[in-house]
Amino acid sequence: MPAIPFPAKRVTRARALEELAILERNYAHAVTALEYHNPFELLIAVILSAQCTDARVNLTTPHLFAKYPTPQALARARQHDVEAIIKSCGFYRMKAKNIISAARDLVEVHGGVVPREREALEGLAGVGRKTASVVMSVAFDEAAFAVDTHVFRVAHRLGLTLGTTPRQVEEDVTKLVPKAKWRFAHHWLILHGRAICKAPTPRCGSCPVRDICPTPPIIAKMNRARAVRAR
Repeated sequence: MPAIPFPAKRVTRARALEELAILERNYAHAVTALEYHNPFELLIAVILSAQCTDARVNLTTPHLFAKYPTPQALARARQHDVEAIIKSCGFYRMKAKNIISAARDLVEVHGGVVPREREALEGLAGVGRKTASVVMSVAFDEAAFAVDTHVFRVAHRLGLTLGTTPRQVEEDVTKLVPKAKWRFAHHWLILHGRAICKAPTPRCGSCPVRDICPTPPIIAKMNRARAVRAR
């Protein structure tokens, strides 16, 4: 199936705000799907979630944290032991190296405490802007907006952005959302992307934004084209 093209232009600010208001109403109580008990567990879970489902991470982290419950314990871990636990999360060798190194950074630089500042978080092994934003917004209630693959896709399909990088998408969306709501807006878009605005085939018939979304006419056109080719 060919990829669904993004709209060629952004919607108006008024339309964008209307779309976001609909998502806010429909996902008003949205929270992260990752299971954690403290900032350390959240940090490690987010690193493991790269190119992996939250459901799979949630199946893995109880075993990981049972053996390595603190940064100090994980910092002393042998890599092959960690690899054996997290193997189902994908890219397990690199992820094992990163989470052990991140734990060492926490112990050696931050006294075993997860920092809440972006610069300090991004200084940890395996932590980029998206991971730092998730930890800031979820663990510390800071104003941060994380852009993952779902947020990137939904923001484009709704015509909120034409950005070609996650940072550009972040800048475009945060201009539309009050700063106090940045940490919630990420969840509106990610949950909508998981439940409705899926890749490659969105469930447009069930979409609360369908009447004003700029993408469904494109999908309908593609469906008609496929039907013609199938005759």
